Amino acid sequence: MTQADTREKILELNNVHTYYGSIHAIKGISLEVYDGEIVTLIGSNGAGKSTTLRTINGLNRPRQGTIKFQGRDITSTPAHEIVKRGIAQSPEGRRLFPRMSVVENLEMGAFQRTDRAGMREDMDRVFQLFPRLAERRSQKAGTMSGGEQQMLAMGRALMARPKLLLLDESSMGLAPILVERIFETITEVNKQGTTILLVEQNALMALDTADRGYVLETGAIALADDAKALRENEQVRKTYLGED
Repeated sequence: MTQADTREKILELNNVHTYYGSIHAIKGISLEVYDGEIVTLIGSNGAGKSTTLRTINGLNRPRQGTIKFQGRDITSTPAHEIVKRGIAQSPEGRRLFPRMSVVENLEMGAFQRTDRAGMREDMDRVFQLFPRLAERRSQKAGTMSGGEQQMLAMGRALMARPKLLLLDESSMGLAPILVERIFETITEVNKQGTTILLVEQNALMALDTADRGYVLETGAIALADDAKALRENEQVRKTYLGED
């Protein structure tokens, strides 16, 4: 019995098929995430990683299959209701409100909440995780550096106080030192009790950070294993880690 088997299954996808018009983007994906884990989805561009996240968070409706969150079927649940239930996403490309300040962007992450004290607590937590954001709290998001914007996108997602955090390409376009900082923060957020599903182009960092991983190829799962085993898998090393 693995460590994951003793925990509650927080997310479960079973034979999920998602289309863009007539394009079959996700072809029968089944995966699971257990409470307290970091699970990563790796694969080349166009493999279906971001579409998988969009299907989980309700932005893309699957034509077939089921999605369960904490044991409840959310396959047809609207996106805003999914956030309320405890799934938040830091999307690819950050998608911040550029003319709004750091604080205003963070407040947007908590727009469905009414617990003022809890929101203040979570904003303090975000500022502890990302001291740079505390220094720039009144700065407009659109004038910040790429690394700062990524911190803000993650912080905004955390303001929903999610049980499951979806991270889509958190390190894209960042300098190596900032990539390290982002992954350290991902580990810290997880230690504080948030389960994470991570889509990441930087397969090496993702597998070094995650507990388990799934390899996607053309909309289907090609491999699934503990992150350490995937890190040592010859096929993964050649295809995704750039090793000979």
